[in-house]
Amino acid sequence: MKSLPYFCRGAVVRGFGRGSKELGIPTANFPESVVDNLPSDMKTGIYYGWACVGNSDVHRMVMSIGWNPFYKNTKKSMETHIIHKYKEDFYGETLSIAILGYIRPETSFNSLDALIKAIHNDIEEARKQLDLPEHQKFKDDDFFKTSKKEIMNGH
Repeated sequence: MKSLPYFCRGAVVRGFGRGSKELGIPTANFPESVVDNLPSDMKTGIYYGWACVGNSDVHRMVMSIGWNPFYKNTKKSMETHIIHKYKEDFYGETLSIAILGYIRPETSFNSLDALIKAIHNDIEEARKQLDLPEHQKFKDDDFFKTSKKEIMNGH
């Protein structure tokens, strides 16, 4: 995809409430305005990259962009699972992401267990990809440093 790497940020909004509760895999969701601004050539599916909440550290992430066929969503969403344990929710915080690569198309599943297994496989694939030197360098990209300065200065 020509649009990769793709950098964006926005406030974390409440999603569908199933990531943590139903799947055991919490996600941070972007508002519709961020989703609506995705480049037209970014197809739906599962992606990997880096993410930063507020002015905290940059962590690996895996992200679903699309309609989540298993749940039959009517609105396109961007749901980011940051591969890091947070002690509490961070609704309203600024989430900055760098999308670096594509893992697979979105698909429906026969069961919740099959969906959870696929997500865990996506997380492992993201870990492997983000260990590569060509992806590691983005962890220290100026995009994340700029975000931290703006947030610390109240912008």
